[in-house]
Amino acid sequence: MIDSRVKFRHLQTFVEVARQKSVMKAAELLHVSQPAVTKTIRELEEVLGVDVFERDGRGIKITRYGEVFLRHAGAALTALRQGLDSVSQEQFADAPPIRIGALPTVSSRIMPRAMELFLREKTWSRVKIVTGENAVLLEELRVGDLDLVVGRLAGAEKMAGFSFEHLYSEQVVFAVRVGHPLLNGRQSLFSGLGNYTVLMPTRGSIIRPVVENFLIANGVSNLPDQIETVSDSFGRAFLRSSDAIWIISNGVVAGEVADGRLALLPIDTVETKGPVGLTMRTDAVPSASQAILMQTIREAARELS
Repeated sequence: MIDSRVKFRHLQTFVEVARQKSVMKAAELLHVSQPAVTKTIRELEEVLGVDVFERDGRGIKITRYGEVFLRHAGAALTALRQGLDSVSQEQFADAPPIRIGALPTVSSRIMPRAMELFLREKTWSRVKIVTGENAVLLEELRVGDLDLVVGRLAGAEKMAGFSFEHLYSEQVVFAVRVGHPLLNGRQSLFSGLGNYTVLMPTRGSIIRPVVENFLIANGVSNLPDQIETVSDSFGRAFLRSSDAIWIISNGVVAGEVADGRLALLPIDTVETKGPVGLTMRTDAVPSASQAILMQTIREAARELS
């Protein structure tokens, strides 16, 4: 339980003295007297039961215990300021947008319903949705250009500094136009793939290794006529005008298949199933609107998965 004797002024004063390494400078920045700063630090040390600063010649330096406490005190102040700022900003139309990175499968299936639910909350927050390859979206998330990425779980080597919340699992499918020759069952599906143009995930996409391993495991080592794309609009248009085969996550084409505009080859792809969810930076503190949007994404995923 948090000790009720620790107040905001204790954290603020402690962090400022630690930054300035000077009681005098901290007092000037906090617009209080030096004795007031000294008294506040002594009160904090009494609560903690240890010294957080010690004399260093004519100045002061932070102690080992102070260093430990500083990590948490600084994070607490940052979180509190962000919370206050987010509530304040969201009262105005110029609040910064919530920047969401969504893989094509999520952009076409989950995000429309999530946005419908989000708009009902009337937060008046602007939302920016960016689609692209997983590697690109994660890099934008890492540098702060995105607040959240919704898509497949990346490999362990790419998840350093990120947290992942599982929403549902999804598998790869082989989509074609209605009436495609391979739907008549007269030829082997895997041996027949090489007779048609195949739309493949790009090499930077998260499902590319999954697709390649699945094809190799089923005796398909080479597809001579390939087009690499992550564009769902191109994939849909190209399938309508050709006998191409589109290897893509199920969510991208689920709507068209349900409406009878596209069909799936009867290939068992359950082994390609992988987790889809929310990826954030581990040090990120969601604003009020971000937290609401994340909840609507969860609700949409439960409804549609």
